[in-house]
Amino acid sequence: MSNPAHDSRAFRDALGLFATGITVVTARTPDGEPVGLTVNSFNSVSLEPPLVLWSLSLGSPSEAPFRACSHYAIHVLGEGQQALSRQFAGSREQRFAGLQCADGLGGAPLIDGCLARFECRNDLQYPGGDHLIFVGRVERFERGAGEPLLYFGGGYRGIRQP
Repeated sequence: MSNPAHDSRAFRDALGLFATGITVVTARTPDGEPVGLTVNSFNSVSLEPPLVLWSLSLGSPSEAPFRACSHYAIHVLGEGQQALSRQFAGSREQRFAGLQCADGLGGAPLIDGCLARFECRNDLQYPGGDHLIFVGRVERFERGAGEPLLYFGGGYRGIRQP
């Protein structure tokens, strides 16, 4: 048995054995600039009221805009959207390059073609170690069709991959 306080790399590798979906979370800064990032910490919390959560590393350049926004949109990616996941994990200046986004609630940029999309009011924020946990109240959602893009063992997977 390993102690996570003494071996953070092994702890991270063990966590990587839990398959997660991939999302892109988007919002607007107070100045109206779009912000977004790839997130795999998305989770449902409650049906009544409809609540979801995700977390963001403290000190991230996206922390202040997400703390301040009234709404954000969570986009669940499908198996053919690895490039979109990488785009939003890369250079902040290029994250919205080539995308035509409609404005959602609170101006949150909405990306088309995702498996699901949740427009959330930025309801609650909690410190959680080296991350900030966001709990959003879902005010609108859309459901698409297809297979999910997964992350497992440090890489992208599809649901049908062994």
